[in-house]
Amino acid sequence: MVEHALRSTALEAVHERLGATFTDFAGWRMPVRYGSDLAEHAAVRESAGLFDLSHMGEIRIEGPQAPEALDHAFAGKISTVSVGRAKYTLLLTESGGVIDDVIVYRRAEDRYLVVANASNAAADLAALQERRADFDVEVIDASAETALIAVQGPASAEIITGALTVEGTEAAGITEADIDALGYYRFLEGTYRGAELLVARTGYTGEDGFELYVRAELAPSLWDHLTAVGGQKLTPCGLACRDTLRLEAGMPLYGNELGTELHPAQSGLGKVVALKSKGDFVGRSAVESTDTSELPVLVGLAAQGRRAARAGAVVRTTDGTEVGTVSSGALSPTLGHPIAMAFVRPDLTAVGTELVLDVRGKDLPARVVDLPFYSRS
Repeated sequence: MVEHALRSTALEAVHERLGATFTDFAGWRMPVRYGSDLAEHAAVRESAGLFDLSHMGEIRIEGPQAPEALDHAFAGKISTVSVGRAKYTLLLTESGGVIDDVIVYRRAEDRYLVVANASNAAADLAALQERRADFDVEVIDASAETALIAVQGPASAEIITGALTVEGTEAAGITEADIDALGYYRFLEGTYRGAELLVARTGYTGEDGFELYVRAELAPSLWDHLTAVGGQKLTPCGLACRDTLRLEAGMPLYGNELGTELHPAQSGLGKVVALKSKGDFVGRSAVESTDTSELPVLVGLAAQGRRAARAGAVVRTTDGTEVGTVSSGALSPTLGHPIAMAFVRPDLTAVGTELVLDVRGKDLPARVVDLPFYSRS
């Protein structure tokens, strides 16, 4: 059996210096934690956390027909997104399943940046290259040259402002007023050490936050600079707490709540598919022709105690009938009780419905609740 070396981000030496514990995530050697998962989770909810997300894929789409090409390639209507704004959308298969969920940033009338999940970056690139065939557009893989650093939490705006707008920070082109006025799913462009810097008000934690795209070789310098500015308010965070944060926020994880065998409507993302606002796109015919009314539907589940159901756990009715499967589950650090997302029979999705989760052979009573489990005040 041939073992393949894990890929490393430009920040690997920084993580090692900080004593990170690493894990294999989608073929990348990534920090899963630096100390306590609970402490890192709490830091994001109460102050701010610093994440290396450089394993994500960055794909540039450029050319006079870029808007039309992306309308064809994606389920959302990308051509009407204004310059300086971002859009969450889905890349579908011909049969209507989900290849990936991505964020698309419009940088100019004919220039976009597509940010893909690490596990799907190669598949997304291949699909976009294939779908550009009839359009005057270039598809450029910028993943290797790009690093992505996130600052998430209620103190994030203060930290980003201090890091990017104070004289002598080696950042330029972004002002305090720009950051103050920056809305959710919008972004700014400036420079850091003379190279392009994109600062987006986006994230995957349920908190206010920013994601910074910079040239890979500048990532260690930017990380250290953010750390110095943030001080005690900013905590390095690994992938473990990122998962519990996104679960509390009810955000889907590809491979758990999304996949090629799942239709968007099953995952609560039917409205992301622009059936009414644009013409044909890859997957449209399948979405329109597929009856999903009898297929399992994603719900939120809450329970009591300290035992949590994990992905793959069986969901049953109170009389023992198997009706679904947990897709993600954890003991919520913020709420203090078990939470889960699960695909269940569509007649069992009403809030308050009583169900039972199998936790290592023992029954855990649970009830259907609204998503998200947590939202910032």
